[in-house]
Amino acid sequence: MEWGMRNRLNQLIKPDGRCFFLPIDHGYFQGPTTGLEKPGETIKPLLEYCDGLFVTRGVLRAAVDPLHTKPIILRVSGGTSMVGKDLANEGLITCVQEVIRLNASAVGMSVFVGSEYEHQTLLNLGKLVDECEDYGIPVMAVTAVGKELEKRDARYLALSCRIAAELGARIVKTYWCEDGFEKVVRSCPVPVVIAGGPKCESEVQVFEFVYDGIQKGAIGVNLGRNVWQNQHPVAMAAALRAVIHEGANVKKAHQVYKDTANKESGT
Repeated sequence: MEWGMRNRLNQLIKPDGRCFFLPIDHGYFQGPTTGLEKPGETIKPLLEYCDGLFVTRGVLRAAVDPLHTKPIILRVSGGTSMVGKDLANEGLITCVQEVIRLNASAVGMSVFVGSEYEHQTLLNLGKLVDECEDYGIPVMAVTAVGKELEKRDARYLALSCRIAAELGARIVKTYWCEDGFEKVVRSCPVPVVIAGGPKCESEVQVFEFVYDGIQKGAIGVNLGRNVWQNQHPVAMAAALRAVIHEGANVKKAHQVYKDTANKESGT
């Protein structure tokens, strides 16, 4: 691996081999998402806990302070919306020259295996990898499922992750699944990070799937809504960091959450 590629990956993946990525790219298809109406304000108290931001170029330029930020993973696929016909009909929306101009440490794009647009999104991934490898920029493939959440089983996720790795992704972001997640990770030859998915009903639910996923081989998370849509986002970020980087179990993470929330509230 060339020095530049190693250096960029080491900016994102810490010396313990773990990572906590905070995605705030949801507006590229959802518009003004709850909790991200003012993304710059949302992330300000969370930056000290995360290892990298997953963001679009527009929000990066308009809302992220270039003097006080974390390594950037730039979202480079899109072209669809929640009101459109099919979320899977994505294309590449950002060129590599823009990635370099914005000093991003990596790029991320979605692939929709099994959808009507499987072919084009996988070709997009191959093209992106070709271009980014020339400049030592790692690509993170996101195994997206659009609105079809029932696809999140081990067999489908293992298929999607392996294909993304085979096409050259340096990191794969995928969903946690209750049965067989260790097979998903084991059959993917590049590091796997866990996607957050829809907002969970409780904090403990989040700690449970993150802890389980880490124990089964994931190197970290790329998790947004379950942080910044939480009643106490800073407490949530602190607790997740404890799981990812400090070896905290579910009980300890919940205690970190409660202690930090109480401190914020002054109780």
